[in-house]
Amino acid sequence: MFQSFDDTSSPTQGPPRLKALRGALEAAELAGFIVPRADAHQGEYVAPCDDRLAWLTGFTGSAGFAVALTDQAGVFIDGRYREQVKSQIDLDHFTPVNWPETKLADWVIERLEDGARLAFDPWLHTVEEIRKLSKKLQEHGIELAHRDNLVDRIWTGRPPRPNAPMRPYPYEYAGQSHDEKRMALAKELKKAGHSAVVLTLPDSICWLLNIRGSDIPRNPQVQAFAILHDTGAVDLFTDAAVSPEAAAHLGPDVTLHPYGRLLEHFETLHGKVRIDPSSAPLKIEAHLQAQNASRDDAAEPVDGKDPCILPKARKNAAELAGTTEAHLRDAAAMCEFLAWLDSEAPQGALTEIDVVRKLEGFRRATNALQDISFDTICGAGPNGAIVHYRVTEKTNAMVQPGQLLLVDSGGQYLDGTTDITRTIAVGAAGPEERAAFTRVLQGMIAISRIRWPKGLAGRDLDALARAPLWMAGQDYDHGTGHGVGVFLSVHEGPQRLSRLSEVPLEEGMILSNEPGYYRPGAFGIRTENLVYVAKAPAIEGGDDRAHLAFETLTLVPIDLGLVDAAILSPGERAWLNSYHAETLNKIAPRVSADTQDWLKRATRTI
Repeated sequence: MFQSFDDTSSPTQGPPRLKALRGALEAAELAGFIVPRADAHQGEYVAPCDDRLAWLTGFTGSAGFAVALTDQAGVFIDGRYREQVKSQIDLDHFTPVNWPETKLADWVIERLEDGARLAFDPWLHTVEEIRKLSKKLQEHGIELAHRDNLVDRIWTGRPPRPNAPMRPYPYEYAGQSHDEKRMALAKELKKAGHSAVVLTLPDSICWLLNIRGSDIPRNPQVQAFAILHDTGAVDLFTDAAVSPEAAAHLGPDVTLHPYGRLLEHFETLHGKVRIDPSSAPLKIEAHLQAQNASRDDAAEPVDGKDPCILPKARKNAAELAGTTEAHLRDAAAMCEFLAWLDSEAPQGALTEIDVVRKLEGFRRATNALQDISFDTICGAGPNGAIVHYRVTEKTNAMVQPGQLLLVDSGGQYLDGTTDITRTIAVGAAGPEERAAFTRVLQGMIAISRIRWPKGLAGRDLDALARAPLWMAGQDYDHGTGHGVGVFLSVHEGPQRLSRLSEVPLEEGMILSNEPGYYRPGAFGIRTENLVYVAKAPAIEGGDDRAHLAFETLTLVPIDLGLVDAAILSPGERAWLNSYHAETLNKIAPRVSADTQDWLKRATRTI
């Protein structure tokens, strides 16, 4: 079983650890310390040894940070975690802070006096983040101070750093050799006048070198830094075990170094060295700047984008073919699961853990599952309103007739990464639930059907998914969609469907399409398919400008028992019927006879 149901944190762990941290603050004559949920690579998912936020506060969400002052402490969380955080932290010692509505700088300025020093670990914050924060705090006389991590000083029994084996990623799935990738990006570096770029994101490095690992749970990545030179050569810094097969795969143009030797290797660099201020830790820029100030021939750090980001996001033909097959395979497992659930859940004997175990079992039965792509979110009734709910032995609830069950899950396969959410009515659903579900479905259909002129960004489409909810005075506190990798991270940038995303959508980008609605204490609804950006077919009478559209990857029935067909427009109804017809046609040959019978009922025309 990939997923564990252990209670990994408790609100009671926070107060004594906060007291110890304040002791360290006092000894260092500091006013406070920032504790992000981040590692030196700024990824969304971190190894246990880097989960300082959870260790200090008890909060286990995938995003957030805390600020510990000498007399108070805030835990900053976005809309996905406002319900979850209340049950995970000690509310007498930590105060939840709604972020980004409340900015970190504003919160600090209200609480610290002129001359105060707020400390942070420069490995755990990006260049861009600290530039903005420092500018704002300096205006009020507050100093941001670089420090070794104060949490690490007091963390006893800290887990070891991961060093799982590195694996070559086959060409048949990657669709391009790492030689081709390196040389293409080296050409771009030369054109920009940069001698090298420091790569800090593990998924960028794994994509570039066609390697995979398992250092981070649910993410087949190798924890590493890399320097790509304008010659195409790479210096790779990792403690991963490298087999002879992996070494041969990397070849003579990739030189291996211990993970901890990155900074000292900067001594060998010259010319303009690019770092991405949006993802590189401040420590890297600070070290290069100090070196540049002390030596005439030292490298000069310059801002620039990680060159892997966009090529990685634009999936090639092999990657799209692979992920299409992965989604068909995963859809068959999901249909076997939903058919089982339809039979068993109304009896009222299942728990949330039973459901999670059974779903993972169906995915394992494909004999292709490498891992789940994240811990399955399985929320019955009110637990479904906790956007990123993770069931534990302590919270495990019965799945009761009359409830909604929200199941958000995915699989990691060699040929692709899946992510799907279905909300299921256990028995008959009430009118409020059906109306809300249908509005969410309308938003998902709107994104699925839209075509747009090339050049638009996610922010230009996000409102389409929300409009049906807005018309009912409702909304949801998360983005409509995130990028997805191919046997890499289930959350991949830079593309998003969000009111904040300015990245133009391009052919080959994979995104989730997942509007939702959540009634705290009652139910949660989310419907999610994965889609990819493709060239839209020409329309007779249209002009000659290029248009794009989404192709849907996920083919799994949507619970028709929750659909109020009277609310749907003729176009929405036609889309849903067409989607279900395609699902039946492509998935029925892949499932058992009993599940075929269920699938025919689940995809009936409305």
